[in-house]
Amino acid sequence: MARHLLGIRHLDKDQIEDLLSLSADFKLRVIEGKPVPKVDKVVVGMLFFENSTRTRVSFEQAAYYLGMKTANFSASSSSMSKGETLKDTILTLRYERLNGLVMRHRMSGTPTLAARHFGGPVINAGDGQHEHPTQALGDALTIIERKGDLDGLIVAIVGDVEHSRVARSNAWLLSKMGAEVRFVGPRTLIPPHSAMLPGSVYYDLATGIANADVIICLRLQKERMSEGMLSSVGEYAAMYQVNRETLKYASPDCLVMHPGPLNRGIEVDDYSADGEQSAIHSQIENGVFVRMASLYWAFTENRESETI
Repeated sequence: MARHLLGIRHLDKDQIEDLLSLSADFKLRVIEGKPVPKVDKVVVGMLFFENSTRTRVSFEQAAYYLGMKTANFSASSSSMSKGETLKDTILTLRYERLNGLVMRHRMSGTPTLAARHFGGPVINAGDGQHEHPTQALGDALTIIERKGDLDGLIVAIVGDVEHSRVARSNAWLLSKMGAEVRFVGPRTLIPPHSAMLPGSVYYDLATGIANADVIICLRLQKERMSEGMLSSVGEYAAMYQVNRETLKYASPDCLVMHPGPLNRGIEVDDYSADGEQSAIHSQIENGVFVRMASLYWAFTENRESETI
């Protein structure tokens, strides 16, 4: 039975800790030039149905460090452009003897569909408004490096929570690890069923980030918004931008994070994005190591098989 990484929600604390520990170990090995365990004779399909820079490149780099080969897939130049269904595309890749898939898609649940039909490991690289598990793992590793632990921290997730799979994966992970999660944003950008997510809701930025140890800023996903959800970008920036002035409400050593891509002057200003409190570049770097851990976990046969 194949082992999949489809989301954070159904992981328990021990599993999260194992993945973070493995990520930290891989990082140390790579930085110090020590040998990295190889998972050779494996070809992983990179199925990105949405544009991506950070996630796609870091998965390819992670595979390279582990000795894996990658096969890139482009929806626009595939048989899907001729009307082939996603299921049949997945089955085609299965019988072309790919060993696993890393998949990003604009529709929620598509990696789960792929896992049902592919036969080998499937790792979710972001699906619709559902989850982005490896981003949350990378964010957690970054916070631990700077803060020492997740337990007891106040983490404010600010912005377009409604459309953010990053917000959902982070909320599940951080809450499981003992952090207090706050969702901060305008009413139209907070999920209507936010009570089903592990966090409290704030509509006022100053109140929401008060004494926060970490602020995770979210990109305004205007491509997913229906008309009327946002009165204007300028009004949003005036009320919810994390900047030199609004950071004064948070803890003095508050970390500023953003999964990217950044819209400077909207979600963050240059001071918060580039200053000493920013951990944005560390998030990018750590993405490589958590994706190494995810690939290694998925393809390591000497562990008990299970689906996450």
